[in-house]
Parts: sequence; C-alpha cells; structure tokens
Amino acid sequence: MVCVLTGAGSGLGRAMAVELTKRGVLVAGFGRRQAALEETAKLTTSGRFTAFVVDVADPAAVDRAFEDVTALMGPVDILINNAAVYPHRDFLDTPAADFMQTVAVNLGGVVNCSSTALRAMVLTGRGRILNVATFADIAPLAASSAYSVSKGAARILTRALVADLADRFPEIVINDWVPGALATEMGIPDGLDPATAGRWGADLALWQDPSLNGTLWARDQEQLPPRSLKNRMLERLRLRRPPIARRLN
Repeated sequence: MVCVLTGAGSGLGRAMAVELTKRGVLVAGFGRRQAALEETAKLTTSGRFTAFVVDVADPAAVDRAFEDVTALMGPVDILINNAAVYPHRDFLDTPAADFMQTVAVNLGGVVNCSSTALRAMVLTGRGRILNVATFADIAPLAASSAYSVSKGAARILTRALVADLADRFPEIVINDWVPGALATEMGIPDGLDPATAGRWGADLALWQDPSLNGTLWARDQEQLPPRSLKNRMLERLRLRRPPIARRLN
C-alpha cells in the first residue's frame, strides 16, 4: 500500500509517517525541506519512507512528484493532505500577495494533490483521501486571517468533492480530520503529543469504509452533524435510536 503524505518533514506529518511505516505502508513524504525529510526518514521503519522535495502550491511540481512516486513505489492508494503554513500576522500587516501565498499552500495544495491523486483513483474506483483540518474557520483567532480562510475553504472542498464523487465512486473515501492542538511548531507548548495524533491519523487513513465519506472527525471521535428538532422528534415517535458517534480504538 502506497501513501502520499504532505508536510512530512515535521510535526504531525512526521508522526504519521512513523506510524504508517510501522504498519507496513510505503510512505512518499512530500515536503519543501530536504534536511527535514531526511530527519523524518531516520525515524521511520527502514525502507518504507521515501522523501520527495515538493512545493504543493505548484501544480506542475505536484504532477511530476506523483509520476515519480508511481514509477518508484507503485500506484497511490492513500493521500493525506497535511501540509500547511500558519503565519501569525494581523490582517492590516499582511500584504495581499502574502495572504494569497498562504491560500496557495493550505487550499491550493489540497486542490493540487487531490486533483492529481483522483485522476488515477477514478480509474480503479478505489482510493482514500484524508484532509487534515481545523476549526479555525468557525472561531478565527486574532492574527490568523489567512490561515483561517484557507483552512476553512479546504473543509468546503472536502464536502464539494464528496458531492461530486460519492455517488459514482463510493469506494473513493474522502473526509476531514481535526487532530486538535498539538505540541508542534504550529501548535502550542502544552498541546497533545503528535505521536498520539499520528496514531489516530493512521487509523483513519487506513480505514477504507464508504460510511466515512464526508464525515468530520475531531481527535479520535466522529463529529455528527447537527440534528434539527424536527428530526429528533421523529426519531422519538418512530422509536429510533439517535445516531452514535464512532470512536477510534
């Protein structure tokens, strides 16, 4: 099984690379820094991690990288869109070009990698895409406008992809996962150990169940969509049990 993992040079991406290779997955780690990718490679199971220096904001570079991955490792079964940047800057201090560069990575990278991966996945009718998301679009923090907008748009993209593909290709499973605040460069000092989140991410990425299509997960638990009062009343009248959120083991 071959997985393309973006943002593999540090933090959560590194933790997921370590966990996935432990489970026998061949991981193609995308990142912009060769040295960082080499550090990740040292921590992974020998022979199961291959580094690719790629700027996911560049669609031509992404296409070339996927071609190289397929030639060296085989067809891509899993894509984990994890790469992101988080510039902490007030909107008034952010030139428009810098704002759009953040969008190019956090949203454009998901578009570029998903587009390329899906062109091959639709030929077999199977595949797995896990998009690492946040709730930043719901409650943006100060000095995070570019990050919040770009990550929020990526969550909309997930829903749009499911709307386009789920009926025709139910075995191509796409969903969002919010790992929570982590103890990484982009996270907070007292955040969750990325190794723990890495195990959850690996569990989700390797779970090939059409019922996951379009679902949202936070940490290790499914986040069910809001249910209207009308639907709750109908469930009671029909003696139906309300849906139960799933958890990872």
